[in-house]
Amino acid sequence: MHPTVVAVTDLLPLLPDNTFERVLCVVAHPDDLEYGTSAVVAKWTDMGIEVAYLLLTKGEAGMPNPPAETAVIRRGEQTAACTTVGVTDLTMLDHPDGILMYSLDLRRDIALQIRRFRPDVVLTTNFDFEPPWGLNQADHRAAGLATVDAVRDAANPWIFPEQVADAILTPHQAKWILVAGANDPTHGVEVSAANVERGIASLKSHEQYLAALPWHPDPAEFIPPFATAEGAQIGVEYGCVFKAFDLGN
Repeated sequence: MHPTVVAVTDLLPLLPDNTFERVLCVVAHPDDLEYGTSAVVAKWTDMGIEVAYLLLTKGEAGMPNPPAETAVIRRGEQTAACTTVGVTDLTMLDHPDGILMYSLDLRRDIALQIRRFRPDVVLTTNFDFEPPWGLNQADHRAAGLATVDAVRDAANPWIFPEQVADAILTPHQAKWILVAGANDPTHGVEVSAANVERGIASLKSHEQYLAALPWHPDPAEFIPPFATAEGAQIGVEYGCVFKAFDLGN
């Protein structure tokens, strides 16, 4: 009698997002979260999870318009994108677009927002030199690495102690770090067709920005295939995958 052979799949496990209460998304620019991740944000806000966006620049170097004018346009478009997926807490910092530098000041500013918002999940985007789609942009690399370090900074009372000196803010330890668009994802979240449609709408909210990029494809053409490909990694129709770091608390 032959032993039973059990098929082993390569499907990624699902994130326990039913345990999430607060998620802080930290990225370099307006629109960085709209290339797929906003679909899962739409799901989370529908679940009652509170999601905040922290943008480290105003995206002022991303259009032909003068930077001050571009910053106003991009804030308005990012606000509209947030509304589309149920995000009401948007913070945009003044670090320079295009030349964002990994620094103690950048870590300090991110740690401050972590201590303010007190998320159990901090989400950022791929900060590898070579992500799946080609060479990564310098701001993305600086933003992601600083975010990971700031998560640890925010938990340590002896790092940036001036932030917690008056006890209005206190150290905070997030439970998870999630990296969207990672080269080697470890977990995924199922999203619905309706979530994907809201994700498409959130990117389309960056109307003037996209109009300045004549080569840019229609979001409705490429976001659903991305969601399908990531869904296949967890065995569902549509999904979003992450490299997840369980910080064990």
